[in-house]
Amino acid sequence: MCNYCGCRDFPLIGRLSEEHWQIEETAGALRRAIGESRYGDAALLLDELLAQLVPHTALEESGLFAELRAEGALAGAVDRLCGEHDEIHGVFGAIDRAAPDWPAVLEAIGKLHRHIDSEEHGLFPASVIMLSISAWDRITPEPAAGG
Repeated sequence: MCNYCGCRDFPLIGRLSEEHWQIEETAGALRRAIGESRYGDAALLLDELLAQLVPHTALEESGLFAELRAEGALAGAVDRLCGEHDEIHGVFGAIDRAAPDWPAVLEAIGKLHRHIDSEEHGLFPASVIMLSISAWDRITPEPAAGG
């Protein structure tokens, strides 16, 4: 994950980046489980990965991506990333638990890694420059109670 541009100082991007880190950790554990033929663990990790991805992509698409699409300049990149969300979710969600296609999972993990890299090093820094303060105000999460 990038640490050079300061985009993580924006609360929403900081949250999404932290979620990316957690998703990458789970995906790495899944890749290792498959590589070590620990398929029972792999199935559990696949479910864990999906449980992380679904709310994460919903937050991206309903917040940051919606604002970027409305702003216009990065709409094409947002459309591409949303398509990748659908593709990655589709592979992970369609895996037959009785006869898993582990090579397809490994390929999707590779796509997921490239996707996260594109967001972290491309879209997130660009969004800081492209979006207005009022857009950031709309998508900045409220501070946690007591903090």
